Amino acid sequence: MFLGRSFMRHMRYHDSSSWASSHMRKCEKQERLRIEQAELAEILQESAKTHDIKVEYHPHSKIPSTIHRFVDFSCHRSMEDSVPRSTSPWEPFRTRLDFEVAEIVLEAAMTKDQTNRLFNLLHRSACGKEAFTLQSHDEVRSFWEMASEWFTPSSVVSVKYRSEVHDFNMYSRPLWDWALDLLQDSCFAKHFPWTANAFWDAHLTFRLSLIHYAKPLAFILYASKNKLSSFGTQKCYPIVARIVNLPIEIRDGVGVAGGRVVGWLPIVNENQKNSGKASFVNFKNAVWHESFLQLIESVIQHLKTGYWFDCGDLIRHLLWPIILILSADYEEQCIMSLICGLKGKFPCPVCLVPQDMQSIYTEELTLRTKNHLKAFSLRDVENIFWKVHHCDIHRALSWDRMHANNGGLWSDHLWVELQFWITDLGREAAVQIDSKFIFFDAFLRWPDLQHFSRVMKIDFTDSATHEDISKLVVFAAQNILTRTESKLGYLLLRCIHHFVMFDMYAALEVHTEDTIAAGRETLREFSTLLDEYITKSEPETGKNWNFPKKHSNVHVFDDILAKGATRNYNTKPNERMHGPLRAIYLRWTNFKNVATQIICYDHWLLTSTSMRSEIDDLDEYTRQQVVDPEAGEEIEESFSQIEQEHAADTAFSGFRIRLNRFLNEFLPRFEIPFPDGRHVTVFQYLQVNYESMVNWHLKRDLLRCNPSFFGSPRYDCVMVKAQDQPFFARLIFLFRCSIGEIVLSFALIHPYDVAIGHRRRQDIDLGLYRVRAKPRASPELISVDDPATAGDYFIVDTIDTNIFLRMKSLQAHCVN
Repeated sequence: MFLGRSFMRHMRYHDSSSWASSHMRKCEKQERLRIEQAELAEILQESAKTHDIKVEYHPHSKIPSTIHRFVDFSCHRSMEDSVPRSTSPWEPFRTRLDFEVAEIVLEAAMTKDQTNRLFNLLHRSACGKEAFTLQSHDEVRSFWEMASEWFTPSSVVSVKYRSEVHDFNMYSRPLWDWALDLLQDSCFAKHFPWTANAFWDAHLTFRLSLIHYAKPLAFILYASKNKLSSFGTQKCYPIVARIVNLPIEIRDGVGVAGGRVVGWLPIVNENQKNSGKASFVNFKNAVWHESFLQLIESVIQHLKTGYWFDCGDLIRHLLWPIILILSADYEEQCIMSLICGLKGKFPCPVCLVPQDMQSIYTEELTLRTKNHLKAFSLRDVENIFWKVHHCDIHRALSWDRMHANNGGLWSDHLWVELQFWITDLGREAAVQIDSKFIFFDAFLRWPDLQHFSRVMKIDFTDSATHEDISKLVVFAAQNILTRTESKLGYLLLRCIHHFVMFDMYAALEVHTEDTIAAGRETLREFSTLLDEYITKSEPETGKNWNFPKKHSNVHVFDDILAKGATRNYNTKPNERMHGPLRAIYLRWTNFKNVATQIICYDHWLLTSTSMRSEIDDLDEYTRQQVVDPEAGEEIEESFSQIEQEHAADTAFSGFRIRLNRFLNEFLPRFEIPFPDGRHVTVFQYLQVNYESMVNWHLKRDLLRCNPSFFGSPRYDCVMVKAQDQPFFARLIFLFRCSIGEIVLSFALIHPYDVAIGHRRRQDIDLGLYRVRAKPRASPELISVDDPATAGDYFIVDTIDTNIFLRMKSLQAHCVN
């Protein structure tokens, strides 16, 4: 517009008479054109200046400002700027191919094992030993589809709500077909016997029915709703099946015979209009049961007659299916049993305990039957498990240690109460608790034990973490919550000690009549102490202890007698499967209609696992592959070197003399001749094989005696078997001594066997086993190869069930 106005201004004609000559007009025209061109040039120059770029630097840089002409800039770089800086930009990688493969590994977030497997495959192909023929993702997908030869059938479930029929998609694989696939596999046929009272009762039922040759085929079924996306907008509702007959190592493993996703339940969306209404809750329960029926229909049809099948052991068996165990948390158990839940008059899915008496421990309970309906808090919905012969839904529902104890009674109640009393003592008490756990983190190096930098302010954690906290908290708080500082806190600490003992008994992998009796007695003691604490603390805390998870402990040992150890029906192996399903959702699906995609991919993983197992068996058959066991670092040293390196440690004072004295007693006992010379090899790792007191299997412990294990000293403690009774000690030094042609292994230990005298009352109350160390200058030598052979410390006997039973045996021996 500015240029247009300028042109209009200079194109106006001056007044002139009609008599002006044409020559004059021509001259004026030329003059106007020259002026217009000059003005246009001036306008363009001013316009360009307004678009120039001025760069101003920070005053501290002392760099003057610069002006860059706009016309000097271009959308395209010059050829000089586009010249690569390097002809090998993939360095320090040796080749471009190396970089591109490493790039894929990085983008896919491959693990160390996956990366090594990929590299081995590339090298095998590069050597020309095997041909790599795959060309694209579509081709890989087609091969997996051919290998699996299975698809996810979908059925429509129709349920009526307020005169309107609603349809839902239920995805499931026939449960019976999946079980037969495992039965015809010769690898698993030999693993099918299994015992427990409920299983035994099933055998008796078949024998009384004159079908004495029938073989029960028992199922464990699990269902739980969970989040797939971080914000919970996408959820999953898988059904996982396992075969009870298989050993737990196979059944709870990740192999072909482990748990499998066999169904995907529909999720009924809830809106504000229907939320909380009893009719809508009944509708959701009806959808669940009608959908679950689609899965077990293939099993129901064989419940009356059984099914003859040629199994993998080449024997024809009459299989009789039973649904023995339903594994679920409390919310799912309410749906399965169709009880009204927390607010019902009888909120327990197993027995008829009144709602207001759940906090009271009693063994005199009336068990539920399917005849108890609305009067006993059952919903007005047909339970599909009533159609399953030899299945009492209330007996099939099982106590779940993960949700009831570690992620329930402990995490939500006992731990919260303990934090209350610690906080009540002031900030310093909370700091001391955290410092104790930091100490545990530095010195307690047991396998599978989590390390904590703090515990008092943990906002979110899982049941496994809470389990580890419960195992150590008594040792951390024993000198903080004392009888004098906090009477109620001390009483609660006694409750927690008995709770941990009860949880250890409940966690045993194998039970005897003695362990069940001891477990019941421990539960009674815990309940008595907790009742005392509830009565005394209620005025201060105002806590309501009337909830199902506290009451459910009553059924623990009955379930163990009926269905075996609690790990048979613990939800932990099933909950662990949510992680892989969530990973499939995030990495493989397009986030639309995810059920079919996840089930398909999960089945491909099963197919891959099966093929990998057979390939490994083939490799094992065609070649003998010997894997060396883990070996610790070995260092050859002389006696003088050993004494010089540890001159500051009084335990090594007179090391050579002490070893000579020990060998003079040890060698004649085993008729080993005295040598002319001796050679010592120092090592920092010891593998110990022992018989477990839990299941009598051969177990292995890895012991460290290392001054710098991952940057920190680690000298493990051991239980030494002596003639009278075992004693505890800490490893100081591990070495082998070559005596002629004989090589013997020895350990220099710091014994913790000083007599303490009468046990303190606090130690008895909290179940603490105190040991006292000899002076550091009084170490002992023991033979590692011989199976016959100024501070107080507590023995942590809650780490695993084996040391728990060993300490019970040791304490009983001390008392006697």
